[in-house]
Amino acid sequence: MSKPVVLIAEELSPATVEALGPDFDVVNVDGTDRPALLSALATADAILVRSATKVDEEAIAAAPNLKVVARAGVGLDNVDIKAATTAGVMVVNAPTSNIISAAELTVGHILSLARHIPAAHSALAQGQWKRSKYTGVELYEKTIGIIGLGRIGALITARMQAFGTNVVAYDPYITSARAQQLGVTLLSLDELLAQSDFITIHMPKTPETTGMISDDQLALMKPTAFIVNVARGGLIDEDALVRALTTGVIAGAGLDVFVSEPPTDHRLLGLENVVVTPHLGASTDEAQEKAGVSVAKSVRLALSGELVPDAVNVAGGVIDPSVRPGIALVEKLGQVFSGLAGSPLTSVDVVVRGEIAGFDVSVLKLAALKGIFTNVVSETVSYVNAPLLAEQRGVTVRLITDPVSEEYRNIIQLSGALSDGSQISVAGTLTGTKQIEKIVEINGYDVEVPFAQHLLVMMYDDRPGIVAVYGKEFGEASINIAGMQIARTAAGGKALSVLTIDSPAPEELLDRVRTAIAADVLTEIDITD
Repeated sequence: MSKPVVLIAEELSPATVEALGPDFDVVNVDGTDRPALLSALATADAILVRSATKVDEEAIAAAPNLKVVARAGVGLDNVDIKAATTAGVMVVNAPTSNIISAAELTVGHILSLARHIPAAHSALAQGQWKRSKYTGVELYEKTIGIIGLGRIGALITARMQAFGTNVVAYDPYITSARAQQLGVTLLSLDELLAQSDFITIHMPKTPETTGMISDDQLALMKPTAFIVNVARGGLIDEDALVRALTTGVIAGAGLDVFVSEPPTDHRLLGLENVVVTPHLGASTDEAQEKAGVSVAKSVRLALSGELVPDAVNVAGGVIDPSVRPGIALVEKLGQVFSGLAGSPLTSVDVVVRGEIAGFDVSVLKLAALKGIFTNVVSETVSYVNAPLLAEQRGVTVRLITDPVSEEYRNIIQLSGALSDGSQISVAGTLTGTKQIEKIVEINGYDVEVPFAQHLLVMMYDDRPGIVAVYGKEFGEASINIAGMQIARTAAGGKALSVLTIDSPAPEELLDRVRTAIAADVLTEIDITD
């Protein structure tokens, strides 16, 4: 059986290939050579890129086996996420790989501006000794304004506080409690601009944030203030910045990113009060290795059909530790659910009750769909294509949360309607300190059965002697019953029996048992881990 093909389209660290392991055929191609790239994509299951390779709609269409696009870095400007999602292809990146490197580069820009380090170096290298010209300022007791108090902003906060600075921040999504924890004062954007001696911007680039620092905002700054951008080109209006720098509105700027890269506006590059670097935020040996290793691990997970927390086109994002143990449980519930379905599914509700309902549990909906379709379709089911499979089959899916769970700390139920008008349901929970996965309800019957590889679900008229009948049949076939539970709503009514068996039961045996006990339902469900 051939190994999955992983295409590496740009130079990545040796640790990246090592992290992939021996389970893949690794093929190298120059991603900037378009014909070579499209040709190589024909057999690729995954592609790893940095920033130079364009993975657009044409590239995705050229890769019929493609399951994952991995960007060894943060930005995804070179990947068509919409086209990938439409094709059922997961897109992953390494969102935390460069945060320390970016934070340290920001501090470097601030220090360079405060002490004129690049200009002083350049002058001295040319034989000019100009001590008085390059008199700088101390950071001690200065106000540092951070626009965007996310992971990088928090790292910069800690580093700048070590200089004895006062850190203020603007971030509409950060709570006052979080700011207080970081020792930061939250301000409005205008207040921050007016009060800060050094300003650094760390916002995502969106239509709302593009050009968020322009003439009006720069005019609010102190004439002695400096601004730094190592985040995304275009957050600062470059034309407005040139005007502010050349007319003395602000003292200087440090830039690592530009609207066009390499930058075409050489007015900025030629100014003495500007420190520029060629997009070096992630350009450290450590960041490059972290990014490569991170996406290599994601590729392994994606090609195994597993959840990839860093997948950008999968709902769920970072998963709370309280929610994570439920993922495997819900996948198995999905397999039981589809095993109980006697006709095509038309709708499914994923109902999450209990303490975890207070967290983001959207990943559990994906896990349920993955489980439902795992043994239903021929292709490999992933967290990306499971919603597409539901959509293609006209299955409506809802996620319902309820903080109240009367019997268990947490319980997750899948309930749905079938095309024949019938309803099915199955629920499960995690019990005890070992978090044992158990089925606790099937079609309205209360049970408590640990999961096993082979499950048998039977429904029949409740009457004496039934257990002896099917026990004899399984015994004669040398199939061991490892566990059993019977539930009923009333004596003499319908009974539901759930058996765990040590080996699969042949269909002819199931037919004999079905006839012998006059079963309304008798289904064997094999659980795939």
